[in-house]
Amino acid sequence: MTSPGKDHVPRMTAQPASGGITDALWKLFASIKLTIVLLLSLAVTSIIGTLIPQNAEPAAYVAAYGETLFRFFWVLGLFDMYHSWWFQILIILLAANVVICSVDRISSNRKILLVRRPHFQAARFRNLPGRAGFEDARPPAALQALYAPYFSRKARAVQVEPSADGFLMFGENGRWTRFGVYTVHLSVVLLLVGGLIGSIFGFDGYATIPEGDTVQQITLRNSGQKLRLPFAIRCDDFSVSFYETGAPKEFRSRLTILENGQPVMQKEIIVNDPLRYQGISIFQSSYGSLPSDEAILSFTSRSTGMVYNREARIGAEIPLPENLGTFALRELRHDAQFRGHPVGDAFIGTLTPPGGAPEEIVLPVRFPTFDRMRRGEVVIAVDEFKERHYTGLQVNQDPGVDVVYIGFVLMILGCYVTFFMSHQQVCIEVARQGARTQVTVSGTANKNKAAVERRVRRLAEALAGLK
Repeated sequence: MTSPGKDHVPRMTAQPASGGITDALWKLFASIKLTIVLLLSLAVTSIIGTLIPQNAEPAAYVAAYGETLFRFFWVLGLFDMYHSWWFQILIILLAANVVICSVDRISSNRKILLVRRPHFQAARFRNLPGRAGFEDARPPAALQALYAPYFSRKARAVQVEPSADGFLMFGENGRWTRFGVYTVHLSVVLLLVGGLIGSIFGFDGYATIPEGDTVQQITLRNSGQKLRLPFAIRCDDFSVSFYETGAPKEFRSRLTILENGQPVMQKEIIVNDPLRYQGISIFQSSYGSLPSDEAILSFTSRSTGMVYNREARIGAEIPLPENLGTFALRELRHDAQFRGHPVGDAFIGTLTPPGGAPEEIVLPVRFPTFDRMRRGEVVIAVDEFKERHYTGLQVNQDPGVDVVYIGFVLMILGCYVTFFMSHQQVCIEVARQGARTQVTVSGTANKNKAAVERRVRRLAEALAGLK
């Protein structure tokens, strides 16, 4: 056998490559530094998503950023970043990081969290602040028989240990509260997973439906592609109310859901009060008017007071009675203005008096007396106008929303347990000293030390009063 010399190099046993890689990956994902990096990345992403409008038309992006930046941003997916592959990878990495950090911490604290019979050390209780004590004439044996049933009702995992001149009694409460932080971690994971499910399997689109019409396809916002719904949507009626200024006050749609041509559900929706069916939400988002070229106009002669009703069509000229000239409708203008003030939907026409110059006339649909301010020989008003509206609907599905709701509930519960509840341990030390027995109560907690000191005082007072 050859003896090892000073130059001999011991042979090292090589670790399996897989084990080394596994350990390195575990340490990486259990790192708080990775958590900070991922959170900062998501924060920067959110800022970018706020600065760059999402899901707008490509022409708007080209006009805002130019062709070169538009192509660069498009490749990076910055115009719909919350559905981009790299954003989803960030979510997955953060979820994995939180899970592995939690598992790693539970593993290191398993002796506290998972042990069935906790181990108490008397020495750690004897130098604690906030101790309370009193003297009793009865011997320790009598006090043990008195204290044991009472303390068993007030604490868990009660243990009694004999001492040289008496006994020690231990107990704890709230060990389960140490899981509060892990509940918060779980809630974060559920929020991330719920958002990821919605991002991958959900959709967000829109549809426009004229009154009386039915659609079964929507247009996706992120891609512009068509998506066929498992049911059809019919707009039975649309109504809109206005403020005195002409601005829309409220608009609502009465919708019917059809399956195989048969109605299965009906609901009147307004903004923030959607129709929900088969996990799909239908929101009222906008409205508009379809082009109309007909109206019944009234012409009132100021000289005679006579009122004449005439059917008018855009582009056609109407001869007026009493030699008042001619009138022709040119267009129906939505969100029309008169001298800088909005008047809503209005017909625009041209009045040509005999031997006079043509004059533009604005006829708001909702203000029939509007033309009286002109003080002309004839007063014109829209007597009847049957306008056909269309409703603009936002249609989306988020299959991860229930997971997100559960995550929010768990986060609230976990935060309450983590910040307002604690794991408390109490020690009752009873020792015979001459003709008297000294009883000392002390306690400790992982947080909220003031609470455990109050409990110690109350417990000492209760023990002193036991007969």
